[in-house]
Amino acid sequence: MNLFKRRWARLAARLVVYPLLGVIMLRWFEHHSVFQPSSVMEAEVAGLGRASEDVYIPVDKTGRIEAWFFPADPGGAPSSRQVFLVCHGNAGNISHRLDLCRLLLETGASVLVFDYRGYGRSTGRPGEENTCRDAQAACQWLRQKGFAATNIVGYGESLGGAVLAELALREELGGIILQSTFTSVPDLGAELFPWLPVRLAGSIKFDTLHKLPRLKIPVLVLHSRQDTIIPFAHAEKNFAAANAPKYFCQIHGDHNDAIFTGRAEVLSAVKQFLLPHPPPAAGAPPRF
Repeated sequence: MNLFKRRWARLAARLVVYPLLGVIMLRWFEHHSVFQPSSVMEAEVAGLGRASEDVYIPVDKTGRIEAWFFPADPGGAPSSRQVFLVCHGNAGNISHRLDLCRLLLETGASVLVFDYRGYGRSTGRPGEENTCRDAQAACQWLRQKGFAATNIVGYGESLGGAVLAELALREELGGIILQSTFTSVPDLGAELFPWLPVRLAGSIKFDTLHKLPRLKIPVLVLHSRQDTIIPFAHAEKNFAAANAPKYFCQIHGDHNDAIFTGRAEVLSAVKQFLLPHPPPAAGAPPRF
């Protein structure tokens, strides 16, 4: 009888422990797939050879995030009162975004790019809520800098677009740009790893698709049909879910080089997006 009980106890323990280990491993895999930070800085803020500020923004009692601010060129261009708040993608750090900053500065607006917790020299650990709080802290820094909320335009690169969708629910913005952004992490995970129970056991959502209908600000979607990481269908769904005024610009190239492959068209679309937005017209929304 005792032997029988011991066998059942071992079996019961396995039935509990093995699934638990499976969930723990899946959560570890999920976190390391979504967040791929690097602490290696491959450039410094002076790399653009222009006026800049390297600042650290507090995000909690002991933590801080690093941000690089590039003021617009003096000269009184209409866009000089506007500023891009750049939420970058899931890998690397801000030192890998100087080319993106250079492109955005050509619009005549200022640029602030920051690292999430755990990226670059920012302290702490990244997570879904933490990235959104980091974006809030960066946005509030810009307000303290003197930028009106309606002059802050969010630029979200891949994962950063999902961060922006949440930020726009928490803070007033003048508009958001979603570059190569997914509908949600479970949607993308189910496509990339169809053999894993992503929807059942995943904990990271970043649900861009269901947040967009709640936003009442202009939205620009940039995406390439050649994107091999986030399929073009994600952009189409996000665009359909957004409220007008909304705009779509099809870019070219793979996920990590699309905005530079079609640099001229991207710059043109972003410049147009900074202009005042007329009331939504009947019929199909504009596509840059």
